[in-house]
Amino acid sequence: MMPDTAIAWFRRDLRTHDNEALAAAAAADRVLPVYCVDPRTHGMQPYGGADSFRYEKLGTRRVRFRRESLDGLRDRLRGLGSDLLVRRGRPEVVLPNLADAVGADVVTFHDLPGPDERAVRAAVTAALRERGVTPRRFWGRTLHHIADLPTPYTAISDTYTKFRKSIEADSAVRETYPRPSLAPIPGGDDTGVDADAIRPGSIPDVDVAVDSLGSPDAELGAGEDADEIDERAVHPFPGGEDAALDRLTSYIWEGGHLREYREARNGLVGPDYSSKFSPWLNEGNLSPRRVFEEVKRYERERVSNDSTYWLVSELRWRDFFQFQLAKHGAQFFAPGGLRRRHDVNWRWDEQEFERWRTGQTGIPFVDANVRELNATGYLSNRGRQNVASFLVNDLTIDWRRGAAYFETQLLDYDPASNYGNWAYIAGVGNDSRQRAFDVLAQAHQYDPKAEYVTRWIPELDGLVPQKAHEPWTLSESEQARYGVELGVDYPRPMIDPTTSGDDPV
Repeated sequence: MMPDTAIAWFRRDLRTHDNEALAAAAAADRVLPVYCVDPRTHGMQPYGGADSFRYEKLGTRRVRFRRESLDGLRDRLRGLGSDLLVRRGRPEVVLPNLADAVGADVVTFHDLPGPDERAVRAAVTAALRERGVTPRRFWGRTLHHIADLPTPYTAISDTYTKFRKSIEADSAVRETYPRPSLAPIPGGDDTGVDADAIRPGSIPDVDVAVDSLGSPDAELGAGEDADEIDERAVHPFPGGEDAALDRLTSYIWEGGHLREYREARNGLVGPDYSSKFSPWLNEGNLSPRRVFEEVKRYERERVSNDSTYWLVSELRWRDFFQFQLAKHGAQFFAPGGLRRRHDVNWRWDEQEFERWRTGQTGIPFVDANVRELNATGYLSNRGRQNVASFLVNDLTIDWRRGAAYFETQLLDYDPASNYGNWAYIAGVGNDSRQRAFDVLAQAHQYDPKAEYVTRWIPELDGLVPQKAHEPWTLSESEQARYGVELGVDYPRPMIDPTTSGDDPV
């Protein structure tokens, strides 16, 4: 029997295209789209147990991107004759209460692989069933559907190459869901529905402390500089489905950049050295299957080459970490990682961590990348690997501190990809090989003219490339000539840069 009223609960799927949960809700006579601002997902939160540390889960730029994503989703839904209700509070409290208020029969939503997200799902499901409401969950986080893997996700290989080969051979990509037509939200001519219960609620744009959980007004807590876009940023990254689809079109079709993706992807400066899809993918503004369909169309209409294959392979890397997180759960975040190592003595030197976090290590390539991250919320793949390697392999600081800092800062933060890659670099994840990067060699290889370094460290501007990458080699007379006093204008290096790890790539 067709449900009379459905609630579509949005999580990390802030889009109307290829959204199976929204499409399922659209079968109802009335549909109420809802987003919950869960206080557990922002503000200072503990990492791990009581003996661990506290950190800011949602940094200012992530707040800005999410706010714009919610704005965009609301606009899209209003264009479909619907709306988006935004509520602040725990979903397991908010959703059952809303279901009672509007007489909902079913709540549809997408599942997520992380243990925290799965715990929320379990609490929501239990609370709904107590009220006689049917929860219906779907999977829309990955390119390959979790039900279409060659084996159950609990039995997938922990090695990416084996995983990739198996899904390339035995798993097809499902077609995308079209944008659905939506019935009106409950209310209007309906009797018995409190008008306040269906008030849309505000999307946050100011810094407000979290207080009462039942308020219909949502507050995320954006900092003062959340809306500022640094002029040096590789892309402004506006949030929302429209911006995501615009980027998909401009990168693949208008710019034709997909043709050379593999050759350009290790770039450092500019909007098109890589696809830059990740912020929209990870907030759910963009479906990975939609990207796949566009790549396949590009191959049919223009060219099929190593670059088109490589972009799809990167989507499968993303899938790999999603399924690894679903498989291993909390072990994904443990100090010893998936390999359960107990032979690494991770340090907790706050002073050294602060120098790394603020881009004051004295190693320009590391500092430039961290400063870009702090200023823009984005960092190239090459940069991420180098700053992570420096923290965990050269300073031997606990890898989880770095991963948590990325969680705060990155526009494209995703728990699976972020912690999976950090564990990989730290040697506790999915690869047993040594992943220590020679950051000095990497600097000269990927920034030979020091354009990137001097872009983010203006105090080194004017130095010849060799000196910009290695300012500690400046003599006193050279320091005077260039106006750079080591230890004053730019710090001396924390370590002997020539001892940085062997370059694995």
